[in-house]
Amino acid sequence: MTVEQSLSDHGITRDLSSAVGRAAEILLVEDNPADAELALIGLRGDGSINNIHVVHDGEEAWEFLHREGDHVNAPRPDIVLLDLNLPGLSGGELLRNIKANEELRSIPVIVLTTSDADQDVRLAYASHANAYMVKPVDFQQFHHLLEGFKSYWLSIVCLPQA
Repeated sequence: MTVEQSLSDHGITRDLSSAVGRAAEILLVEDNPADAELALIGLRGDGSINNIHVVHDGEEAWEFLHREGDHVNAPRPDIVLLDLNLPGLSGGELLRNIKANEELRSIPVIVLTTSDADQDVRLAYASHANAYMVKPVDFQQFHHLLEGFKSYWLSIVCLPQA
């Protein structure tokens, strides 16, 4: 049962396009082109109006967040989907840098990675990740995971405004 069905069954109607009241700005930090493409398909699959920005490593993500280099006109993300296994500045280091920065720490960071190692999960939460999701290898399961992400993080949760 979807969130929409459950709400409807209880007589509750709600526009679930985005809890921020506008198109959400999502920063996807993913170095694997195939995983990035699958994530884009899953995040846009229902025709959602959210804006998804893809960067391929930690340094580029940091530039995006600080509106530097090629990202001078980048919007402030409402949420970050972060792979841990990145070249250069790792996802863990980027997470710690975001959460240590007073201007950025309120942005929810959702770790989306292949590792289900307890050490990685613990380290991510110790670094103040807002959630930790393991990428399934099966496309249908990955799509289902992203549907759950959208239902919760983009429809129910109130995200902070810039």
